[in-house]
Amino acid sequence: MPVFISLLRGVNVGGHRKIKMLDLKALYESLGYARVVTYIQSGNVVFKSRGKNSATIEKRIHTGIEKRFGCDVEMFVYGLEEWRAVIAENPFGDGSEMDPRRLVVSFLAAAPDSRAQEELAKAESGEDVVRFRGRLAYLYCPNGYGKTKLSNLVIERKLKTPATARNWNTVNKLLELAEQPDRQ
Repeated sequence: MPVFISLLRGVNVGGHRKIKMLDLKALYESLGYARVVTYIQSGNVVFKSRGKNSATIEKRIHTGIEKRFGCDVEMFVYGLEEWRAVIAENPFGDGSEMDPRRLVVSFLAAAPDSRAQEELAKAESGEDVVRFRGRLAYLYCPNGYGKTKLSNLVIERKLKTPATARNWNTVNKLLELAEQPDRQ
């Protein structure tokens, strides 16, 4: 069975859309997914599926979350090879020359056009830099993501598409979890 990684946007942030990870894991299992593991409290899930279409899986989980938890949560589902590409396409190299806590990937629902990218570039300030690769925005924030003007809300507003961000350490940890022998 193929391995997938899903990211939920805006759960367990600021007391809104509270979903316990054990309950989320149970939901995935009830939908027929196997070897389900969650990572930290922000809605990262690694799992196996008999299905192979990310969009179909995404829709099924989204519907399950709405029914079980009563909230409409944006989510993003990636197959293992797609996730490996997220790492390989990092425009800042392998990340070894920079603090991985300062490198963030913003996962976008749609690839932004050049005009939207220019609008976001206007919001860059100081040393913060954003680079695009399809439906991904890679951000390097030397002073920390918490201090950048390129927050997830700004990204969504300027690019006119839903997004969720994960730091480089989390991106790599999710790959590590997905590649564990018991998931292969």
